[in-house]
Amino acid sequence: MMNSLPYAHPALDRAADRRRDEAWLAEVLTRPETRLVPVWRAKSLIAGPREAPAPVYPSAADAWWREAATDLALLGLVEEVPYVAADVSHVPDPRHDPVLSGLGVFVDLRTCGPLLAQGDAALLAHARALMWWHTRHRFCGVCGHPTDSREAGHQRRCLNPDCRALHFPRIDPAIIVLVHDGERVVLGRQRGWPAGMHSVLAGFLEPGESLEDCVRREVREETGLELDAIGYYGSQPWPFPQSVMLGFVARAAATATADELRIDAEELEHAAWYDRPYLRACADTPIGTGAFALPRKDSIARRMVDAWIDGGGFPESPPIP
Repeated sequence: MMNSLPYAHPALDRAADRRRDEAWLAEVLTRPETRLVPVWRAKSLIAGPREAPAPVYPSAADAWWREAATDLALLGLVEEVPYVAADVSHVPDPRHDPVLSGLGVFVDLRTCGPLLAQGDAALLAHARALMWWHTRHRFCGVCGHPTDSREAGHQRRCLNPDCRALHFPRIDPAIIVLVHDGERVVLGRQRGWPAGMHSVLAGFLEPGESLEDCVRREVREETGLELDAIGYYGSQPWPFPQSVMLGFVARAAATATADELRIDAEELEHAAWYDRPYLRACADTPIGTGAFALPRKDSIARRMVDAWIDGGGFPESPPIP
């Protein structure tokens, strides 16, 4: 079985059955062992040197958060220890806050995620995604009235008595697919990516579309290739800001050649076939130098490319019906 991917917690009990137990939640927030996961404007609280960052989890017994936090959300329990996301985005500048400035610095998780332990990266990602959703759903999308947080931060309810609509955390599903012909894979790049970085193909699922149909459509639109087999690889939470990446491995039709790539210039700046020796030689090239580089090491895209380079790690790809 494939190991869990970065930003997926290997041992989190989400305690979904306790989210409506307000007495239990109130008691959890008084425990000294309960850890807070502060989020400031989508950034995470980190301490330590840049090359060895560590998350900061203040205790719920610290009184500062009761005035500082505008939204709370129970993330779950790890070895019976509760973790609660706390949004402190209303603080103008944490660097000058008398409490927050002494705890660490708020940084973009994308800059330190690959250096964190998987469980820590997953908790910070989980908190970031939930707080992102809360800050963007303070008003009802149906009637425009204010909403309030319910069920331990996993639901918002419209306060308009004539509406009372319920809103739940939004997740945007996206497929990500490594297309191969047995000896080569297709990698491309978008204009806005760091200089030189190439990755596998990806795109968002559309309403009324199956995952398999989305894989076919995205590959056809971006490269003009047809597929004759698709296999599921795995999934990864990707809280930048609120996606889940659904990974597939697909075999291009036998007639595919490098000359047959018809690149969608609106989607991709460049795409081409690459073989294992070339990718192996580029495996350690830093991103952003302008030289050909592979995806970030905390991404499912990189996990799939590395598995391809190693010559294994893929499930069998059943024929498309």
